Amino acid sequence: MPGTPADDALVEPHDLETPTVTDRPSWAPQGIDLTVPSVSRVYDYFLGGSHNFEVDREAARVALKAFPGIPKIGQANRAAMRRAVRFAVDRGIGQFLDIGSGIPTFGNVHEVAQAAAPGARVVYVDNDPVAVAHSKAVLADNPDATIAAADLRDPLSILEHPETRRMLDFDRPIALMLVAVVHFLSDDDRPAEIIATLRDALAPGSIMVITHATLGGPTPEGQRAAQKVYQRTATPLLMRTKDELEPFFAGFEIVEPGIVPLAYWRPDAPLTEDDETAALHGLAAVGLKA
Repeated sequence: MPGTPADDALVEPHDLETPTVTDRPSWAPQGIDLTVPSVSRVYDYFLGGSHNFEVDREAARVALKAFPGIPKIGQANRAAMRRAVRFAVDRGIGQFLDIGSGIPTFGNVHEVAQAAAPGARVVYVDNDPVAVAHSKAVLADNPDATIAAADLRDPLSILEHPETRRMLDFDRPIALMLVAVVHFLSDDDRPAEIIATLRDALAPGSIMVITHATLGGPTPEGQRAAQKVYQRTATPLLMRTKDELEPFFAGFEIVEPGIVPLAYWRPDAPLTEDDETAALHGLAAVGLKA
């Protein structure tokens, strides 16, 4: 999965042409600005989804030109998430709070958790109206999964949301899933404080899963160039190191193997060359609340 080094000029804002606004798709909520890319819809495109607009696809194409390995990283991230869900189920946890869940695709948290533990309850949280609307449609016939429209920057709005309170019992362990979302919090957002608020609401025996973008591998130039694409969205992407992630786990015991590249977190099978390369561009860790 080698990336292609790219000059920063590849992804300057003027390279992202503003697409002509066409008819609004029937699934798109009213009020969505079809000229501004969304990180959840760009990610949906990377994963092969169809709930994205031309502005999202254009941003994705520019990012891929700078850093062709992005889809491999997305796949490694999703695989790490699924392994973490199974880890939670193996510990007897049957409740999941997935914040920044995005647009549901195959192998999402509720599918993995409920396949391993029928009746497992899942609350998805996102602030993108498209992600919320599509999640409602996907989950309409699933009594044990729901979506809450809320923002990670306001953790109390998540904890106090009627859907969260209806679905989850905070007196019992919960798996808090912060998968590929904390890297959209700037230092000014005070991510450690946000996470601490969520942590304090969790019962002992709960776990927290974090995956996060990091600079690494043979092509950091490509990563930096692709990162510039996200500056045009409402939630720019930040890279953090292992040392910068450790404070987020205050109050948790980080389980083995620690904060490691994505594919190295409890892999199901020996790693391939593609796995190893993709793994270098993201970090994964799970913390246990005593």
